[in-house]
Amino acid sequence: MNTEDTLAELLREHGRSYAEEAGITLRDKPSPLYQLLVLAVLCSTRIKADIATDAARELFRSRLRTPRVMADTDWQTIVDALGRAHYRRYDESTATALLEGAEVVLRRWRGDLRHLREEANGDPEAVRELLQEVPRIGPVGAGIFCREAQGLWPELRPFFDDRAREAAASLGLPGTAEGLARLVPPDQLPRLASALVRSALKH
Repeated sequence: MNTEDTLAELLREHGRSYAEEAGITLRDKPSPLYQLLVLAVLCSTRIKADIATDAARELFRSRLRTPRVMADTDWQTIVDALGRAHYRRYDESTATALLEGAEVVLRRWRGDLRHLREEANGDPEAVRELLQEVPRIGPVGAGIFCREAQGLWPELRPFFDDRAREAAASLGLPGTAEGLARLVPPDQLPRLASALVRSALKH
């Protein structure tokens, strides 16, 4: 199978970003960017990705889409929403992390992660470091955010973590971020990166 066919099959089978699956319509606006941060927090525990995306959907259905609303919400309400999505075992600690994280976003970046981007001043490593000021967000969570946000913030491109690059190489696709970035338009990079991660998890 040639590269074009492999790429087409990969995107056909797995080409849905995690943000899309969580019901987030990503735009460079405060609410969608915060929702992406929430998704990154949820994905940062040892829990299946589909449960994390279901939990994000449940939180957003409960109107918890901005740091102000999250910070003003009762802890038990968040725990209950996570429980409805079967996000158990980590529900209580994650509810605490979400409340504390909302306060960090409000205090540090006035509720708008575009201010985090401005603070990073075009440095993708600085973006990842600043994201890790949010409770529960470590290198993995920061990577999840950057993988999905690279379609919006050009300075993050191309972002393919080790798992995505290894999956690409195993499929006969380029094994470098730069090589993979040449395969699709910039706004499709999150789909490709997510597809490679999903492919790796499936196998």
